[in-house]
Amino acid sequence: MELYAKKEECCGCGACADICPADAVSMVSDSEGFSYPVIDGQACMDCGQCRLVCPVKNHSVKCRERLYFGVQARDQRIRDASSSGGMFPVLAAFILSRNGAVYGAGWNERMEVVHREAGSMEELEAIRKTKYVQSDLSGIYRRIREELKKDRWVLFCGTPCQAQALKLFLRKPYEKLVTADLVCYGVPSPGIWSDYVAYLEHKHQGTMTDFSFRDKRNRDNGHTRSYIIDDKEYAGSMYGDGYCQMYFTDFTVRPSCHKCEFCTTDRDSDFTIGDFWGIENVRPDLEDGMGTSMVIVHTERARRIWETVKEELSWFSCGRTDVLQPRLTHPTPAAGGRGIFMTFYKVLPFSLFLALFTKMTPVISLFRRGRK
Repeated sequence: MELYAKKEECCGCGACADICPADAVSMVSDSEGFSYPVIDGQACMDCGQCRLVCPVKNHSVKCRERLYFGVQARDQRIRDASSSGGMFPVLAAFILSRNGAVYGAGWNERMEVVHREAGSMEELEAIRKTKYVQSDLSGIYRRIREELKKDRWVLFCGTPCQAQALKLFLRKPYEKLVTADLVCYGVPSPGIWSDYVAYLEHKHQGTMTDFSFRDKRNRDNGHTRSYIIDDKEYAGSMYGDGYCQMYFTDFTVRPSCHKCEFCTTDRDSDFTIGDFWGIENVRPDLEDGMGTSMVIVHTERARRIWETVKEELSWFSCGRTDVLQPRLTHPTPAAGGRGIFMTFYKVLPFSLFLALFTKMTPVISLFRRGRK
């Protein structure tokens, strides 16, 4: 059985591996550092379940009347510790107060990004900030199904394709499942991220234990990045960071992201959350450099939850056009020269590759501005 003909047809959600009753599907990294399903032909029973859970093959959206909000957590500590305005931890607190479980992206002991469970506000700290790396969901779909069968509240937060994959995996609705998908720029390569971690650890002769892509210390909407190696912190501009430069010039984005059908305000999750880019044009009085969350409420369940949690928020209602941003209208365009970029990544030592890319970044930026 073939799950995809071209790499643009696989988003790497991993639901096909979790659904397989024979464990015949494995997620294997390619030379660009992205995971793709590989089927063991001898173990495969040809049941077709892997195809049924694919969010690329089975993308659908129900017509609904949606609500649009801008929000900031009233508790300034929550907002300060969040990548945006603090909507995710407020939603998480709703679930945790009902003895539920929250699933989101966090670091493991090797500084890889994996989806993990939080059962308390203390554990929530590990999954609450933005991670510019595609997360590994191995075993998470099965774990969530087990918790839902116990009649436990569950909040799942991830990319829209991951949220869709979860719903397809579960096959039936659960009243206590709440899904919150993200406004997603596109997921970058976990392999390149791992090489970057190794590069920084070698540079500083230590072990990395944390990395923040959206540090708010400069009140600049999280445009500072910081990391910790052997208890020493290193901070600087996100735009001066080599890994971030590769991501925001679109070279490290997964091929399927350039064809993404989820880049719209019409989605099938309960909530869509993200940065309220353009807040200065809608509510300039709220722009203080500490972040505002954009929230789209899609379902009746989400409306009921919103009525409960909105007391924890400073919020305003707005229209669809107010929240629009590029990743809600079209996917990230493929970068010209991506093939050459990946060829150099595959054949050069990473330190040399990074140095070469960093020197070329100003030229790339000028070239792109000239094409606009």
